[in-house]
Amino acid sequence: MKQTTVSINGTVYDSRTGMPLRKERGGNDAATHGAHSVHTQLQKSTTLNRRYVHHDTSTVSKPHKVYVPQRQRAAAPSAHAMHRTPVAQQHTPTPQPQSSPITKFAKPTHQHHTTAPIADIGPTRHATVQRAQARVVAAKQVPERVVKPSQIIKQEAISQAMAEAKPKHEKAKQHHHHAKAHAKAHRGKVARFMSIASASVAVLLLGAYFTYLNMPALSTRVAAAQAGIGAGYPGYTPSGYSLNGPVAYQQGSVTMKFAANAGPQNYTLSQAHSDWDSSALLEDYVSPQAGSNYITTTTGGLTIYSYDSTSVWVNNGILYTIHGNSTLSDEQIQRIAASL
Repeated sequence: MKQTTVSINGTVYDSRTGMPLRKERGGNDAATHGAHSVHTQLQKSTTLNRRYVHHDTSTVSKPHKVYVPQRQRAAAPSAHAMHRTPVAQQHTPTPQPQSSPITKFAKPTHQHHTTAPIADIGPTRHATVQRAQARVVAAKQVPERVVKPSQIIKQEAISQAMAEAKPKHEKAKQHHHHAKAHAKAHRGKVARFMSIASASVAVLLLGAYFTYLNMPALSTRVAAAQAGIGAGYPGYTPSGYSLNGPVAYQQGSVTMKFAANAGPQNYTLSQAHSDWDSSALLEDYVSPQAGSNYITTTTGGLTIYSYDSTSVWVNNGILYTIHGNSTLSDEQIQRIAASL
């Protein structure tokens, strides 16, 4: 491999590695000649790519390392710069400005370490002395005990005992008040319950009594509904008589029997459907049975015919008949007729 050199300022450099090789004699002429040759034509790089070239280390002689001052090394260009830039520019290289963050070029600074003066240890008190002084200070802070007379102490004890006994008395009194109020409320509840129960019993008794009194009327209504006529129960019953037995009915008629409470007397009240009026009743019913032996009475617009312990009349399409062995007066029969 051909070794090429470059002479700059009287110093011969290896163009491949950029390392200085030797000093030339007559440095000024050589430098002038070298500068002239550099400026005449551009040189192309003659360095081959080391990745594809096999180096024979036996034949290539290593260049000798020559010491170059730092100022000349800074001025010497690298081989890559020589190959990239013209020779004219390599003749007078200009120093590159150094970056301040790079510490490689920073000048060593001499740090002056100043040692702080060590102060002497002041006098200190012993721990035992400190504890003793603390006890003295604490003893001074304790207030002096005031001695009270026995009378005052006794009075304070009595007042404290009374103050403690008062809440207990108030508590017992309050408990008694609550118990009394509870008992009163309980009595009130019992009285209210008894009054409600009494009222309910009274209502039931009255209802039963009225039901008993109205039972004949209710039975008569049921019988009238079954018979298909507008029959009714008489509102007046002669004194000493009452309904004897159930109300009997058949199609078109209703019959009820009344008997004396103390005696064999009785009478039967019959109600049947009829189209007669008072005149038709006399001609078709009374005259054929009694002839001219009958008595006629009127009350409330009703005409009543009485004969042989029998009384008949008509009202609103119903024929009423009373017959039996009772000795009812004309006034009682009229009251019965007016009450139906």
